[in-house]
Amino acid sequence: MKIEQIYTGCIAQAAYYLESNGEVAIFDPLREVQPYIEKAEKNGAKIKYIFETHFHADFVSGHVDLAQKTGAKIVYGPTAQPEFEAIIAQDNQEFKVGEYTVKAIHTPGHTLESTCYLLIDENKKTHGIITGDTLFIGDVGRPDLAQSLVSELTQEKLASYLFDSLRTKIMPLADDLIVYPSHGAGSACGKNMSKETTDTLGNQKKTNYALRADMTREEFTQELLNGLGAPPAYFPQNVMLNIKGYSSLDTVMEKSLKPLSPSEFEVLANQTEAVILDVRSEVDFVKGHIPNSIFIGIQGNFAPWVGALIRDVNQPLLLITPEGKEEETVTRLSRVGFDGVLGFLKGGFESWKNEGKEVATIKSISPEQFASEMNETSIVIDARKPGEFEAEHVEHAINAPLDDVNDNFMNLPKETFYLHCAGGYRSVIMASILKSRGIHNLINVEKGMSGIRQTNVALTKFVCPSTLS
Repeated sequence: MKIEQIYTGCIAQAAYYLESNGEVAIFDPLREVQPYIEKAEKNGAKIKYIFETHFHADFVSGHVDLAQKTGAKIVYGPTAQPEFEAIIAQDNQEFKVGEYTVKAIHTPGHTLESTCYLLIDENKKTHGIITGDTLFIGDVGRPDLAQSLVSELTQEKLASYLFDSLRTKIMPLADDLIVYPSHGAGSACGKNMSKETTDTLGNQKKTNYALRADMTREEFTQELLNGLGAPPAYFPQNVMLNIKGYSSLDTVMEKSLKPLSPSEFEVLANQTEAVILDVRSEVDFVKGHIPNSIFIGIQGNFAPWVGALIRDVNQPLLLITPEGKEEETVTRLSRVGFDGVLGFLKGGFESWKNEGKEVATIKSISPEQFASEMNETSIVIDARKPGEFEAEHVEHAINAPLDDVNDNFMNLPKETFYLHCAGGYRSVIMASILKSRGIHNLINVEKGMSGIRQTNVALTKFVCPSTLS
C-alpha cells in the first residue's frame, strides 16, 4: 500500500493517491488529471474510485474528467446531489481499494455533504484520515461557504454542525492517525492554517484551537467566526461547476491556446469585452505594458488572485505571458474555472512593442527613494491584509487591502499617493487595476515593506489601523 500527498502550492491544495494491490483511489483531484492516470499506468494499477470530500469552492476538481477517462466511480458523502453519475455513500459505508478499506465518515459543518475518509489497512488497523476541509492542520474549515446553496442555512448553524462532527466523529479516533487535509497555509478555506500539511490527530488535539476538549459550542462558534472575511467572489461559481460538471480540460486547452499577432490581439481586445491579463513579473510590467491591461503575475498566488479580483469565471481573457508559459497559464486559470481565454499574444509583450503600438508604464521607485521623499504630508496606501498592517506599517499609512480594491477604489485619495505591499507583487496588481479605472495619481514602491523596513522610514507596530472606508 502507498498513500501519497500531491500538493499544489499556488492554490494550497492537496490531492491524495492511494494504491493497494493494483487498485487506486484518488481523493480531491486537480482538474489536470493526466498525471494521476500516468502514475497508475506506470505502476500497473487501475484507478477504481475518485473520492470527493465535498463540493469544493476554491478550485474545480478533476473528478468528472478523471471518471470519463478511466471509468472510475465518483464517490460523495451523504446529502450530496451532483448532476452527474456518482455513488452517494452512506455514513460509515466502506469501499475496498486492493487490500485497503476506505470508510466514509459524514462530517457536516464546512458544507452539509462534507465527508472524511478513514484509511484502514489489511490488518484492520486505522492508518490515516483524509479530512477534506473539515479539519486542517491548526484550523478547521470555515462554515460560511455553503449558505448560498441552501437559503435557510446560516454560518452559525453550520458552525454548530461542525462542532458536533469534530467531537463525535473525529476526536474519538486514535491519536496516532495521520491527518491528511485538503489545504495548507494560504488557502481561503480557513483562517489560521499551518504551513505543515500533515500531522497526527493526537498532536492536533493538543494544538488546534478548534479541538480543545473543554470548549463549549458557543465558544467554538465565536472563535471560528471571529475574523472571517468575505469569501472570494469566485467561490460560489466553482461550487456550481463542481456540482454540475464542466468542459473537458482538453477542450479548454485546444480552444484557449491560440497564438495571436499584435494586430489580431488588438482587434479582439477592441471588439470584445475581454480583460487583457498580463502574467509576467511585476518588474517587467511596470517598465512597459499594454494600456488598461491587468497584472497578476504567474509567479505568485496567481489563480486565487485572478478569482478574487476578476470575479466572474465566464469573463473572456486575452493573455500576455512570458514565452513558453502559455500552457501553464491556461492550466492554472482552469483550476479555478476561468475557461474563457480567447488566445495569447504571440511573441509576448516584445512583439507588441516591436510593432510600435502604444505602451503604458507605472511610476515605480526604490524603497530608498521613497524614504528620501517621505514627509509629514505624504500619503501612503498599504495594500496588505489587515493583520499584516496591524503587525507593522508605515506611520500614518492607510490600509486599503488589495482584496477590496474593486469595491473601494473610488475612496482613494485624489492627491498623489505612494502604494506598497509586502514584497512588490500585490501593489503592482493594485496599481494596474487602478490605472485601468483611470486612477493614475500613484507611485509604486518596489520591494514593499521588506524594502521599506531596511530604510529610516518610521514604522508603527500593533496599533489599531487607519483603514480606507
